[in-house]
Amino acid sequence: MEDHNFIVGQEFPDVKAFRKAIKEAAIAQHFELRIVKSDLIRYFAKCATEGCPWRIRAVKLSNAPTFTIRSIEPTHTCGKNAQNGHHQASVDWIVNFIEERLRDNVNYKPKDILHDIHKQYGIMIPYKQAWRAKERGLAAIYGSSEEGYCLLPSYCEQIKKTNPGSAAEVFTASADNRFQRLFVSFYASIYGFLNGCLPIVGLGGIQLKNKYLGTLLSATSFDADGGLFPLAFGVVDVENDENWMWFLSELHKALEANTEKILDLTFLSDGQKGIVDAVKRKFPGSSHAFCMKHLSESIGKEFKNSRLVHLLWKAAYSTTTIGFKERLAEIEEVSSEAAKWLQQFPPSRWALVYFEGTRYGHLSSNIEDFNRWILETLELPIIQVIERIHSKLAAEFADRRAKSNSWLSMLTPSAEKRIAEAINRASTYQVLRSDEVEFEVLSAERSEIVNIGTHCCSCRDWQLYGIPCSHAVAALISARKDVYAFIERCFTVASYCETYSEDIHPIPGKIEWKKEGEVPMDEDVRVVRPPKFRRPPGRPEKKRICVEDFNREKHTVHCSRCNQTGHYKTTCKAQIMKSIEQC
Repeated sequence: MEDHNFIVGQEFPDVKAFRKAIKEAAIAQHFELRIVKSDLIRYFAKCATEGCPWRIRAVKLSNAPTFTIRSIEPTHTCGKNAQNGHHQASVDWIVNFIEERLRDNVNYKPKDILHDIHKQYGIMIPYKQAWRAKERGLAAIYGSSEEGYCLLPSYCEQIKKTNPGSAAEVFTASADNRFQRLFVSFYASIYGFLNGCLPIVGLGGIQLKNKYLGTLLSATSFDADGGLFPLAFGVVDVENDENWMWFLSELHKALEANTEKILDLTFLSDGQKGIVDAVKRKFPGSSHAFCMKHLSESIGKEFKNSRLVHLLWKAAYSTTTIGFKERLAEIEEVSSEAAKWLQQFPPSRWALVYFEGTRYGHLSSNIEDFNRWILETLELPIIQVIERIHSKLAAEFADRRAKSNSWLSMLTPSAEKRIAEAINRASTYQVLRSDEVEFEVLSAERSEIVNIGTHCCSCRDWQLYGIPCSHAVAALISARKDVYAFIERCFTVASYCETYSEDIHPIPGKIEWKKEGEVPMDEDVRVVRPPKFRRPPGRPEKKRICVEDFNREKHTVHCSRCNQTGHYKTTCKAQIMKSIEQC
């Protein structure tokens, strides 16, 4: 750290620059300033410690904003102490210190602010002061949270205007238009899902960490190469059954508006009742499975045994009922309590062999990937969260579109790898033909029955993954059929290109909205106010008094000795008074 020494005649561009330099020097050299005089034309200050001779005087030059030092006594005789903070290290000063860091990383934590200030200046500041500085810094860079809610209706209109066919709606509650819900799905995402993605939808929510409480709900899918494909997202004031019902209702409307018939989908979620009921009601023809990642994490936390987690995954991936029961028996051997705990989750909801829908081998949703994808935005105001997701989507669509242009194969890389491995293994099998469509495929370990007419194999891999297994490949080659003709279209490069064929168009900044007259000045119905509840700073305090206690009828105590109210038998004074009277 430089010494921040000053000399007579030293000049500064203006009074603001001079004041900043003096403050920096006082903080860096660990002494407190006592400002005697400070205005636009002169400045006089000295060390706040009684008896310390340090002082400085500066004035403004005539006919120029320049400030120059007229006199200075540079010697300090005070003992400098930085352990109790510094009066000059105000919230505004901290904001100025962290601004560039916040621009690079919105998750710059208060504890990291404390560490960096101590490392650079050697002073300690209160945690609460760092927290307030971060909140004020984010507001200065990205706008306030209150402004974000207010601009939501206009921003939704801009989404629909620049990306026709998109769904973007904000909903309010109560007479004062408090924010309740927001739903957004870009047309490019809707089109890509309906025309190229796997018919799988992962559902999940993640808590926002900005000033006001809220939860980001999301619906994601898989593209032809197995990559994350965000379909729709929403923000709600609280995650509950009612809001999940609303979210899936909006998702159904967005899909219905862009296709004649919504195909039967497979939903993956953590299995909470609100999601299960909403899927059953809004997508009645669809299947619903537990996300295996969530289920495995749950059993791991419950029983603290990694072997149980491993066996659960093996059971989930089992393609035969015999294999599945063997894995369950192993779980029973490791922990009978875990086996009993697992009974609350029907195998038809998580195991491949019993699941009635089609998951193409995906046992887990990619909600965790989406949450990591947007993690850095969670502390921003709500409108910034949407803008970041929009910009990320636009960049991903462009990158994946460009990447797919270099693919020369018929299938996407992941599907091409799987079929290549199947072709390699098929070369070692012996094929016996039964009729035009049925074959028996013999390997060193076992034999399998393949029906190329119904796209089935007794190993069940073909049915479960949508790509011919090695046994099916051997049968197809034996019948001189084109193996690639028996692969689901959703794994082709053409399908992948169709997924990202539509552009996500840029949305103009709020300055352009105002120029276009998009921000109304007197339509109260368009003004959205933030939720009533906001996130308090620091850790949540212990709940010492229940609000319900204020409305609860007080219990009247009764004494069994004197039949009076207001005290118990053990504190009754009637017996004592009787004894005194007898005396």
